[in-house]
Amino acid sequence: MKKAILVLLMFCAIPFVYAQNITVTGVVQDSNGESLPGVTVLIESSNTGTITDFEGKYIVSNVSPNTKLVFSFIGMDSQTIMVEGKSVINVTLTSAALDLAEVQVVGYGVQKKVSVTGAISNIGNQELLRSPSGSVGNALMGQVTGVSSVQLTGEPGADEAELFVRGMATPNDASPLTLVDGVERDFMQLDPEEIESIAVLKDASATAVFGVRGANGVIIVTTKRGQKGRAKIAVSTSFGIQQPTRLLEKANAYEMASALNTRSVNDGNPAVFNDEQLQHLKDQDLPTAYPDMDWNDYLLKKGALQQKHNVNISGGSDRVKYFASFGYFAQDGLFKNINNKDYDENYNYERINYRTNLDIAVTNSTQLKFSLGGRTQIKNEPNIQEQGLWLYLLEAQPYAGAGIVDDVWVTNTRSNIIPHEVKDPLTAFYGKGYRKNTVNILNVDVDLIQDLNAITNGLRFRGKASINTSYEHRVTRESTPEKFLPVVIPNDPVTVELARATDAGKLNYNSSSTDPKRDWYMEAALDYNRKFGSHEFGGLLLYNQKLEHYPKSNGQYMPYKYIPRATLGFVARITYNYNMKYLFDINAGYNGSENFPEGNRFGFFPSGSFGWIASEEEFLRGSSVINYMKLRASVGLVGNDKLGNNRFMYLPTTWNPDVNNGGVNFGQGNPNNLPGAAENILGNPDVTWETAFKQNYGIDMKFIDSKLGLTFDYFHEFRKDILISRGTLPVYTGMSLPVVNMGEVKNQGFEVDISWRQRLGDFSYNLGFNTSYARNEWVYKDEVPRDYDYQVQTGLPLYQPFGLVFDSFYEEEHIEVDVNGDPSGRVYQPGDAKWVDMNKDGVITDDDMTAIGYTQNPEWVFGLNTGFKYKNWGLNMTWSGATNVSRIMKGTLREPFGGMTRALFKFQQEGAWTPETKNTATMPRISLQNNDLNFKKNADLWQTDGSYIRLKNIEISYVLKLEQLKTLGVDNIRLFANGYNLLTFDKVDFMDPEAKPDKEGSYPIIKTYNFGLKFNF
Repeated sequence: MKKAILVLLMFCAIPFVYAQNITVTGVVQDSNGESLPGVTVLIESSNTGTITDFEGKYIVSNVSPNTKLVFSFIGMDSQTIMVEGKSVINVTLTSAALDLAEVQVVGYGVQKKVSVTGAISNIGNQELLRSPSGSVGNALMGQVTGVSSVQLTGEPGADEAELFVRGMATPNDASPLTLVDGVERDFMQLDPEEIESIAVLKDASATAVFGVRGANGVIIVTTKRGQKGRAKIAVSTSFGIQQPTRLLEKANAYEMASALNTRSVNDGNPAVFNDEQLQHLKDQDLPTAYPDMDWNDYLLKKGALQQKHNVNISGGSDRVKYFASFGYFAQDGLFKNINNKDYDENYNYERINYRTNLDIAVTNSTQLKFSLGGRTQIKNEPNIQEQGLWLYLLEAQPYAGAGIVDDVWVTNTRSNIIPHEVKDPLTAFYGKGYRKNTVNILNVDVDLIQDLNAITNGLRFRGKASINTSYEHRVTRESTPEKFLPVVIPNDPVTVELARATDAGKLNYNSSSTDPKRDWYMEAALDYNRKFGSHEFGGLLLYNQKLEHYPKSNGQYMPYKYIPRATLGFVARITYNYNMKYLFDINAGYNGSENFPEGNRFGFFPSGSFGWIASEEEFLRGSSVINYMKLRASVGLVGNDKLGNNRFMYLPTTWNPDVNNGGVNFGQGNPNNLPGAAENILGNPDVTWETAFKQNYGIDMKFIDSKLGLTFDYFHEFRKDILISRGTLPVYTGMSLPVVNMGEVKNQGFEVDISWRQRLGDFSYNLGFNTSYARNEWVYKDEVPRDYDYQVQTGLPLYQPFGLVFDSFYEEEHIEVDVNGDPSGRVYQPGDAKWVDMNKDGVITDDDMTAIGYTQNPEWVFGLNTGFKYKNWGLNMTWSGATNVSRIMKGTLREPFGGMTRALFKFQQEGAWTPETKNTATMPRISLQNNDLNFKKNADLWQTDGSYIRLKNIEISYVLKLEQLKTLGVDNIRLFANGYNLLTFDKVDFMDPEAKPDKEGSYPIIKTYNFGLKFNF
């Protein structure tokens, strides 16, 4: 009886036990209210759960009222929700750093970012706007992995950076292909306010569709377009101060003259300056005749003004969307206005940017896009080549002249006061006039997009037609300055009079020229994207063609400029993914180029890539540690048809009929020339493009609720058929062979991008570190056999510097007469450089030169990006850096007095060997003896580690939101202060670490302090 009662009680209790568990249903949506299929819903700490259906609905049975449900979806922040007895729980998942709906710009289209299997880096509008630099390219350094951006000059309107994607893999033109809205255009002088994003395509799967133009990487700039909604107006204005990052300090007049005397006497010659002249230079009692000028201080401003202003409006409806922008940018030059003339001979630059992008839904299935963009650039500069002016300033002696005295130019050029030739920097530009260049650029695009769902769902046609025009007008106004020489009265040594040397000339309208450029581009394509259950397919077939009138390369007209340059090609792409888990891409470009002979003008460039989103597998789905993991691999062929300033190299040999001004003569003493012609470089009927075989292996990961992100890529490139000059042709053949496709280069490296983002109440912050390493080496370059292995360039990087290896400075006990065949019978003195005799033959010659240091292009580049936001305050910084890079001093920077009587720099004066400084000296003694070995030859003694860390950009901002502003239609006002190149840590004392020594005497790289505000209506 007791057992029966117990069993009955147990059966009665069962309904109460199950009554405690419930069934939970609901719908999962994104932040836009769209249903999310495929969301994983799990009971916490279990594998029990379900996946949302195509309408975002889910049902989970037997759920304890006190448990938690975990909702996770690729690209979304996971949510953990307490059930608390609720039977209906609707959830909205917000986008993480990666969003399923987010698209990625790729070659000739866009793809869902989550499905991309290629190596692509991006930078957005906000990151670009934080840099006050006048050139967009300068904002990329430190913010985009795989890109090295090196600014070589700060000249207004000419401060564009050199860009390389994943280093260099060719000794020829290694610059990437740049596109703006899908058309090949320069983007450096665009207004950042009109740019939506910049994508850098790096591997073969991303660039193969560009065929013969894609081997060096591709940079795609996408401009802003309107969005549905009320009109939004933004007005921004900013003003900044530019200053040189680094100027070299020179010895003063007395120190320089004394050092010249010491050099001359030590070399066994009379002193250059007498005691009276030295005393005048020291006491500065006759500054007009014996000046002591700090030319940098005299000629350069403490700061030059920069200003930038923009107004833009965007908005739209279901039928029409619009974006319009108008911007003005201006930079003043660093020179002071010492000219009392009515014209400006300083550097300055003005730029007006304008853009209108219009999207029109003609019907429910037809869309038209009109894009009009352009700019006007006005650049003023002194009537002299930029490098010449700054070289004058670099080499000028402090006693070369007194500058402007009583409104006249007083100079010691050709005077008898200074006992040697002087270099007055005013000689380079003062009173010589100016040059003004005006460039007008206009770009017009028309796009047609037609849905073809009537034929089959997911199919559409799109066409594009573009025209690009550029018109440059150059004006040169020349004059001659009035010039005076100081004269010291012999019987009155304290009086200096001025003697007129030249009269002032009139400002002539010397020359005017125009440079037109025009090209048109068109493409027609069929796109297909469709999903069948868990299978999603995509496809692209595209034809494009370009005709370029008056073609240019690196700003210079190419040969046969009146013959248009034409290219055309076909593009194909197939994409497939299964359940957004397994991803496959096949891309191909078939391109033709006029650079190559008939029958060899077209090439086929295929690539394939695979991606696996491992976080969608059962063993990782719902993981609280790894939120997202995608593995990628790609391989493919890409080409490079950039042959420098060359065209039609396949044509037969040409001849020059104008030899020796009209012909040749035979025999000796025969003055009569006969008509003749000389053979030019031979043609190469087999010339073709460079071919790059590229591999890329990468992984993308998100951890800890997607706060921590990691991207890693390893790449390897083998480039062949590189155009090189034959090195093994005997001279006695008398031929000039064409360049041939023989060179081979290997380039490999890796990239790492780590980021952390977190919000803590009103405070949020982000930290990001990225680094890129790329090392290249010659595999084959048709190198002349070398006598010594250490001279072989094959196996070394492109542009590897060679030089002597420094041993020590000669001391008394080392002095010796070279008895091993030195034809000069060279005698060394204490303080001379002692070099390593690499071949042990007892003589220092070019045969002792070996590979030294690194090249001028860094192997490592890295960036640190930080952002902090508290309520309305914001702080953002970008640090950039580079290492495995060298700088070699050249010319005046290497030789004291420039090997003659030019300026002497402080670092030369303090580093030169003397008996007192022999233990700390960094340079040989100041002497003209043995100058050829001490200073003339490249050597590691003149090489400096070019590594640096630089605060590239910093910005602090505050967003002002007041109810009173809203009554005026102002949503908010953003106040900001930002800076560019403000801090630098490096070991290069003689120049900015980003500048290159072969640009000696260039406009200095600048740093900028900038302040502004932006009104949002």
